[in-house]
Amino acid sequence: MIRVGSKYQHLIHNAGCGCLSPELVQASRRLDSLTRRGVLAGIGVALFGGSVSAQAQPAAAPSKLIFRQVRVFDGRSDSLRRGFQVLVEGGRIMAVDASNNPPPVDARVIDCSDRVLMPGLIDAHWHSLFAAVPAHVLVSGDPASIFTASTAEAQRTLLRGFTTVRDLGGPVFTFKQAIDSGIIPGPRIYPSGAMITTSGGHGDLRALSEVPRDGGQLSLGERFGGAMMVDGLGEIKMRVREQLLQGASQIKLVGSGGVSSPRSPLDMMTFSEADLKAAIDVVRDWNTYVTVHAYLPPAVRRAVAAGATCIEHAHMMDEETAALLAEKGVWLSIQPFLTQADAVPLTGPSLERMTQILAATPKAYELARKHGIKTAWGSDLLFSPELTPRQPVMLTHLSRWYSNAEVLRMATSVNAELMALSGPRNPYPGKLGVIEAGALADLLVLNENPLDDIAGLANPDKNLAVVMKDGRLFKNTLAA
Repeated sequence: MIRVGSKYQHLIHNAGCGCLSPELVQASRRLDSLTRRGVLAGIGVALFGGSVSAQAQPAAAPSKLIFRQVRVFDGRSDSLRRGFQVLVEGGRIMAVDASNNPPPVDARVIDCSDRVLMPGLIDAHWHSLFAAVPAHVLVSGDPASIFTASTAEAQRTLLRGFTTVRDLGGPVFTFKQAIDSGIIPGPRIYPSGAMITTSGGHGDLRALSEVPRDGGQLSLGERFGGAMMVDGLGEIKMRVREQLLQGASQIKLVGSGGVSSPRSPLDMMTFSEADLKAAIDVVRDWNTYVTVHAYLPPAVRRAVAAGATCIEHAHMMDEETAALLAEKGVWLSIQPFLTQADAVPLTGPSLERMTQILAATPKAYELARKHGIKTAWGSDLLFSPELTPRQPVMLTHLSRWYSNAEVLRMATSVNAELMALSGPRNPYPGKLGVIEAGALADLLVLNENPLDDIAGLANPDKNLAVVMKDGRLFKNTLAA
């Protein structure tokens, strides 16, 4: 949730799993005094000051729209289905028709001329707010600049073909509402809210002057909403419940150290098994699931023993740990980090840790394939407008281990299965990631066939002819 005013002072989120930055602390100091009116003014500047291009403004959804002459990748198959037309009405797919009957007289028709129609892409590890806000903008603490950058990035994310993201750490609840209501163009967001960590754990960005903790007073890092630090069972349950009452669709717990947190090495452990289980029990009472940030085998195994549904990262897992994930049916949400170009520039211990992750990534994917682990794809790119365009490039990295059809399935129907585990907490009831009658109308029309060459996805400006989310056109280069 974007926290505003004296009660809601959380304008910026943590740098997630790979990009936590102490500069956020300085930014939060400057944001502390903002009023609710001031933040809303910042939103107004972002929305109406020219940051959103006309291309991303959705056309009013027609009552009926037909994509004619399409080759369909349905999100599940190994090949395209030819000679179809797809009818969209009221934000849903109403029919996938091979007979090509005459369209209803009141339907808008888009002739796709044998282009490929596929479901919108899903990123299972994203941080929606400020993904492209550079450090100097954060340090300035200017709400207009921050909201301009984050709003523009939401637009760009959508125009890259990502119609859904799972947000794994950040104050995005109000931002999500703005997207859902049509104020801001952007993808659907499955929010976690603040990630839950321990003192000294990944996400603890306190200055040393803030140690020891002053009673129950929140640190600056906690007040900006990226992470909450807990050190007892009562605190764990309270902070988890706070994210759920704000609208979290799933909860993220930190089970190990991270790459860029200054004082949390990769090999450290945070929560005990009892701690993790207490949080997981609360989340199960809310009928959704927990995903746990963990890199090394001991942290992964502890999370599995406590009942975690999903593990984030696990790049350094071993054979035994991979077999355990497969045996227990635990999801693996992992990012294909291959080179330093896949992360923001790092130095010192953080660079050393990222180097370890880069070296371990190929083996982690090989183990996931070997043991048949349920694997989701995410990019986890943050805090750089130069880096976020690599989001689809990161997806194409998967072709090193998977066929093109498997890559497309992972970023559509497979990731959609992970989103659906939020059950009653699912903010978007309905089928995502597939093209079939009744599914949500999040659709892409591509000029090139990604089953022939997956690399085409890395150039959305050239390759994406149509971007539709919830039955509304956000991009359309085809005559209709």
